Amino acid sequence: MRVPLSWLKEFAEIPVDISPDEIAIAFVRVGFEVEGIEQTGEGILGPIVVGIVKAIDEITEFKKPIRWVELDCGEGASRFVVCGARNFTVGDYVVVSLPGAVLPGGFTISKRETYGKTSEGMICSSRELGLSQEHDGILVLPEGCAMPGEDVISLLKVEDVIFDIAVNPDRGYALSIRGMAREIAASLGTSFQDPISTIEVKGIPSTGNGVAISIDDPDAASIVYIRSLENFGPLSRTPIWMSRKIEKCGMRSISLAVDITNYVMLELGQPLHAFDTAKINGSLHIRRAGSSKTLKTLDGQVRTLKSEDLVVADDEKPLALAGTMGGEHSEVNEFTTSISIEAARFNPVMIAKNAKSHRIPSEASKRLERGVDCNLAEFASARALELMMRLGGARHVGSHMSGELTQLPTIQFDPHYASVLTGADITREVVQSKLVLVGCSVENINQELWDVTPPSWRIDLQSPADLVEEVARMVGYDAIPSLLPPRQVSPGLTPAQLRLRNISAFLAHRGLVEVQTYPFVSLETMQLMGFSGDRAKSFRILNPMSNEAPLLRTHLIPGLLEVAERNVGRGNKDFALFEIGSIFRALGPDREFAAPGISARPSQEAKAAIFASVPDQPIHLGAVLVGKDEPESWQGKGREYVWNDAIELVTSILDANRIEWSIERSDFAPWHPGKCAEILVEEKVVAHAGELHPRIVSAYGLPERACAAVLNLSALPNSTLVKVAQFGTMPVAVQDVALVVDANVPASRVEDSLRLGAGPLLESIRLFDRYDKIGEGKVSLAFTLTFRALDRTLTNSEVSLMREAAAAAAKEATGAEIRTA
Repeated sequence: MRVPLSWLKEFAEIPVDISPDEIAIAFVRVGFEVEGIEQTGEGILGPIVVGIVKAIDEITEFKKPIRWVELDCGEGASRFVVCGARNFTVGDYVVVSLPGAVLPGGFTISKRETYGKTSEGMICSSRELGLSQEHDGILVLPEGCAMPGEDVISLLKVEDVIFDIAVNPDRGYALSIRGMAREIAASLGTSFQDPISTIEVKGIPSTGNGVAISIDDPDAASIVYIRSLENFGPLSRTPIWMSRKIEKCGMRSISLAVDITNYVMLELGQPLHAFDTAKINGSLHIRRAGSSKTLKTLDGQVRTLKSEDLVVADDEKPLALAGTMGGEHSEVNEFTTSISIEAARFNPVMIAKNAKSHRIPSEASKRLERGVDCNLAEFASARALELMMRLGGARHVGSHMSGELTQLPTIQFDPHYASVLTGADITREVVQSKLVLVGCSVENINQELWDVTPPSWRIDLQSPADLVEEVARMVGYDAIPSLLPPRQVSPGLTPAQLRLRNISAFLAHRGLVEVQTYPFVSLETMQLMGFSGDRAKSFRILNPMSNEAPLLRTHLIPGLLEVAERNVGRGNKDFALFEIGSIFRALGPDREFAAPGISARPSQEAKAAIFASVPDQPIHLGAVLVGKDEPESWQGKGREYVWNDAIELVTSILDANRIEWSIERSDFAPWHPGKCAEILVEEKVVAHAGELHPRIVSAYGLPERACAAVLNLSALPNSTLVKVAQFGTMPVAVQDVALVVDANVPASRVEDSLRLGAGPLLESIRLFDRYDKIGEGKVSLAFTLTFRALDRTLTNSEVSLMREAAAAAAKEATGAEIRTA
């Protein structure tokens, strides 16, 4: 909210020598964030005066219509100015910058020749004076507002300080000058003059009964006032002091009747609405829309009403969307002479639903949905009535009300609780004084428990903790000691959390880039991927962010491919991505969510029911390898990613976590048939890796041979303890063996059989060559076997025997034959 310092000073005593920065700190001290400080009028220098238009000569010989204006600026002689604006006429009061004046931005006014005339100044718009962003014509002042030649800087109170303050949702009372003045006075320790103390609400002379009003839905509002008046002057101008206050708060001056309702809302915090009484049939009713179908609002939009919408209606039809926006039919216009002013304390939830349902976040709804002071309706409507009578010449016809005032419940409060909760030593006397300072009524102060009644404008104070917060806020958060609470030292990361962090760092060190994608997917994408079975069983989101992706993902690959597609489209051809995240599969029977109550802490049984109602969300690791692993350079052509890289990525993660694994061939979408492997741990499939299907690569516009891998991290067992092996110092003996096997035999099976047959002195085994042009349906696999004994150097005969034993075991297990050529 924009808060002018000049308006604050009308209700709060603010020291003369305090700076704007110190005032901002005072606001922050009581819990309000000051987002900006604007010092208006900076850089403006006179003479800038009021002028009366005496004559206008239209100059038409130029391409742009120009006016030669004669002005009375209180100098005895007329002053002539060239002006292009056309929104003023003879007799109007305007703002004139005389030669020597300086406008915002350092624009100096001087006497100059233009359009064949000598212009002796400039007639100014609001934007040129830095008053607002209005620039459709010059600023026309109300007739008789000042004498010609009077200083405009003083008249319009151009020099001011405006604070832009963020107001939390639970502090609706602070969306007013009254609320902010109370807060700054409390923070500075100065006096506060409540503006409602000067408003007369009783004994207002009337000429009749006026329009009646009733609350037909008891849940819609607690209290409402309607005040009717007649003989209002529709052409009465808004006085400068009022329009300037409204403009400084960021609103636009429209007409006297509308400006008065906005002025009272800004001053007191109570939204008002003015109806044209002549367009009201019978009495007014606050009710649900029911069977009413449409309402044309003030912005010209025809709104389709829902049956539960809250409206203000007459005996025939809705006239306004309650607390949100008025209707066009009953709008106050330039012909309106009879007005009915409505002020209500509406149900905040209903107003919030109105505003959200029809997408009308108005200034009125912003205040009402936060909850306004139930006492304000009477005073604010009386204040608006008094202003319309004084400024618009109106007469009071009559006032009516419906509903009743509601008092906030009394809170049983232990004053020692303030010290317990904050950790500061706060005496009972200080607690009492601070609660009184924020407007609370404190009784039974000599007893252990006090009876504290919050003020009517603080509906957010509902528990002892809320009262402690107010005490702490007024004492000052800087007075509360910064001590860590006595809590048990954190046990650190769980093994599962530590594993996720280590895997993420491991992949990052290998050059992969971690990404996070939205967990939403479309049915078309799942069909494109070829998902079937459990991978096609997803959850449909009730309120999706986009109707194009209404399902929760069952796999990480679709999201990673979208990221890859975006990178390729922006010129990045070679990269490797990975993501660690949850997937969601609708497996098993439907589960009904167990929603706990909020009146008490849920029991262990309730917690167990909540967790049992949540579907399993396993953590998966997904990776996509695109383009080249090693770029081309003067050293060579580089190397493209191949499907073995995706497999090696998964197996290296398992090896790093000391998990034993095996590998088998697989034909699994969305991978390429024959170039996909599944990795098993404890005879359960935990991963798939390989080259993506050409159809998928083409659909996403990726380079050929793009690869992918997915690992179910939630299915992995705990890592085994590290066992330190004895370090060998004897020399190694290396033997190579090339075996010919059927093409459908996995290399891992051959490797396992070699390892088994080689015996305990085999230190390592590595596949270093694969040759598939040896014959129909055959492939050659070449391995390096490394042997070492811990206590001696192995002889050639020993190594040869172990090599032959390994080959024999491979032949028996896989039918492998030693390659001879």
